[in-house]
Amino acid sequence: MKKGKKYVEAAKLVDRAAAYDVAEAIALVKKVSVAKFDETIEAHIRTGCDGRHAEQQVRGAVVLPHGTGKTVRVLVFAKGDKIDEALAAGADFAGGEELIPKIQNEGWLDFDVVVATPDMMGVVGRLGRVLGPKGLMPNPKAGTVTMDVTKAVNDIKAGKIEYRLDKTNIIHVPVGKASFTEEQLADNFQTLMDAVVKAKPSSLKGQYLRSITLAPTMGPGVKVNTARFV
Repeated sequence: MKKGKKYVEAAKLVDRAAAYDVAEAIALVKKVSVAKFDETIEAHIRTGCDGRHAEQQVRGAVVLPHGTGKTVRVLVFAKGDKIDEALAAGADFAGGEELIPKIQNEGWLDFDVVVATPDMMGVVGRLGRVLGPKGLMPNPKAGTVTMDVTKAVNDIKAGKIEYRLDKTNIIHVPVGKASFTEEQLADNFQTLMDAVVKAKPSSLKGQYLRSITLAPTMGPGVKVNTARFV
């Protein structure tokens, strides 16, 4: 795939063979964010885990101190008073079984995160084929299956992100926007890494963090030295 002129110019600033310390990497990734829009800065963390084994799955959630810079739309599946509670907490949508056909048949997916109370998981389970592949299925580990819908909605709106291994055992998560200050990005990145390091599976033999790359939506990646996180 041919890269644009801006990308090629930005890529010249990055030494592909080097692994930068965090502060340098963040300064550099801001410098190579040259798109006309406010790019998302993502962390790509390659692990030594084998996600095919349940005990080596890495999954959880963490609230980034400065948020993601993105407005997150939250859908809550609940019953009775919990629906009102969810809406009062700031959920964009809340309801019960009546939402199933809208998602299943009409392809309605105008939300970024799904929260469900435990008593609704039987209903939500019917949406597994739709929500699962999109990473939208509520999960207790991520704090999205809970009776405390107020806390769940507040955390998500405040900048809670979920991290998990993909099929190639890499974690991809946003850590902010290119418009964030270096300090804000550093705080968010450190908070994420603390959570990921803590989530290391006890059964894992060998190296846990193989590589960490920070990259803007449209720009080149910048490698981060993993030594300080080992």
